[in-house]
Amino acid sequence: MTAAAEGMPVTAADEGMPVTAADEGMPVTAAGGGKPVTAAGEGNPAAPVDAGAFRRAAGRIPTGIVVVCTSLQGTGHAMTVSAFTSVSLDPLLVLFCAEKIARFHDAVLEAGVWSVSVLDEESEKTARWLATRGRPLEGQLDQIAHHPGPVTGSPILDAALASLECRTAAVHDGGDHSIVVGEVVGVSEPEDGGPLIYFGGDYRRLATD
Repeated sequence: MTAAAEGMPVTAADEGMPVTAADEGMPVTAAGGGKPVTAAGEGNPAAPVDAGAFRRAAGRIPTGIVVVCTSLQGTGHAMTVSAFTSVSLDPLLVLFCAEKIARFHDAVLEAGVWSVSVLDEESEKTARWLATRGRPLEGQLDQIAHHPGPVTGSPILDAALASLECRTAAVHDGGDHSIVVGEVVGVSEPEDGGPLIYFGGDYRRLATD
């Protein structure tokens, strides 16, 4: 499972890190012993959930890394996302989560179409750059090889393991994020290679056999 608006990537608390499950409403489990963070005993009111414990627990869920891109008035917009997942085969639907205060949030909703580029294990530099808060609004894709998608015109990274082109089908409230559901209108053939993974607050790669 990626999330902001131009120059304000969807990072959690760490610059250069994508939005993780901890920011996306994933179930909370305790840091030790499998005990829930909030449990106080049957019949007792639950204690407030510790946000740090929640993020650490949710961060133990490994996710792939994608870059979501759109184009608005001739300007390319992009962000690194780990809060991304497929939703449905009939119709073909996917979703990602975008932080409401990020510039990408408003840009992607206004554009109505967007692309998803699945990052390979050599793309950590790209992932960190497109998750850097305060990066310039203009030209953020200038140093990254990309091309317009044939269906939507949204930028697609040349080095992507696979890519999707999507049209926004629904937007749902998700606390401090919006859950953006897209209908898939274009798909590229997957390329060989290993994926970039996010786990435990850092980028990782799959071990080779």
